[in-house]
Order: sequence, then C-alpha cells, then structure tokens
Amino acid sequence: MTYTDRALTCVQCGNEFTFTADDQEFHGSRGYQDPKRCPTCRAERRNSGGGGSSYGSSSGGGYDRPQRQMFSATCARCGKEALVPFEPRGDKPVYCSDCFQPAKRSDRW
Repeated sequence: MTYTDRALTCVQCGNEFTFTADDQEFHGSRGYQDPKRCPTCRAERRNSGGGGSSYGSSSGGGYDRPQRQMFSATCARCGKEALVPFEPRGDKPVYCSDCFQPAKRSDRW
C-alpha cells in the first residue's frame, strides 16, 4: 500500500496537523487507528496521566489501579504468614514471597 501525507484536525485543540506517510505506515502495520489528536495534544495527554486506559494515575506509570485485595495464608514451606492476591482454596500449597521463588524453580518444575 502506498501512503501519502494527510491533513487531519485535532479533536482537542482544533488545529490541523499532518499525518505523515511514515506514520501512516507505522500505524497500519500495528493495526492502529488514525490519531485523533495532534502530536502536541497527545504529549500533553500522556504527561498529564490522561492516557486512554481505564486506570487513572497513582501506582506508578501514570495509572490508578484499584487496590488489590490480599488474603492471608500460612506458607506451606516455612509456616510464616503469606499475603497472596487470591483466596486460598486449601487444595494447593501457598508460599510466602521468600519461599515462592525457590519453590518455583526446584519443586514445581
């Protein structure tokens, strides 16, 4: 496919900007849609944390994820309390963070 520069209008500031042939080829190769904002407004949106995610802006990376619920369990290896992001069912062992990595490498595989 041959691409040619196109003039687009930014939905945020209303200014016209050029969607270059190179940018069109890049967008097309990745299945992206045409940009709706000019490069300046896109950069402002990225820097302000308003990037297109359903998450907002507090846990690093500019996103505000909901607080993950943690569950308490007893480590199957050392007996210490383990906080895990799932509710233990009792049919599989649960490991604390100190024991999990060694168990992952040696016991489980």
